[in-house]
Amino acid sequence: MAIEPDTKNWTWVLERRCPACGFDAHAVAFQDLPALLRDNIAFWPGVLERPDVAVRPDDSTWSPLEYAAHVRDVFHVFSGRLNLMLAEHNPEFENWDQDAAALAGRYGEQDPLQIRDELAEAGTALADAFERVPIEAASRTARRSDGSHFTVETLGRYVLHDVVHHRWDVAG
Repeated sequence: MAIEPDTKNWTWVLERRCPACGFDAHAVAFQDLPALLRDNIAFWPGVLERPDVAVRPDDSTWSPLEYAAHVRDVFHVFSGRLNLMLAEHNPEFENWDQDAAALAGRYGEQDPLQIRDELAEAGTALADAFERVPIEAASRTARRSDGSHFTVETLGRYVLHDVVHHRWDVAG
């Protein structure tokens, strides 16, 4: 059964605490992003070793395996976006349909141990990339086709909320 696509614009999390997961992206200092991303990466191996990792809790919620595969892909997509922001002046991001990616990638059928390794690799690459960003580059800009604008710093906060929120989705 397909999950209803998420079409909300989540950029509001850059301005206020998320009422669901409690994360306050606005309060995150730029220099803390790499360590916070690494903390998130460290959470997922335990999830992916659960015997029920591929079981959806209900018909409208992804399984922990599907969330982990999504987090892996989020790390990949945002690594590309960060690299683009550092290489170009105010680029526009390609659209990414996360729900289509989940269906095409058959997230719920993937090998949990492979996802564990790929998530760790992709997440570490993103954390390392943010660690290498000079502070003067934190204000470089980019935009989405929907008109949302980001700096390198807000992009980092945005992706951090995404993966923290999915940790909350899985952990409760």
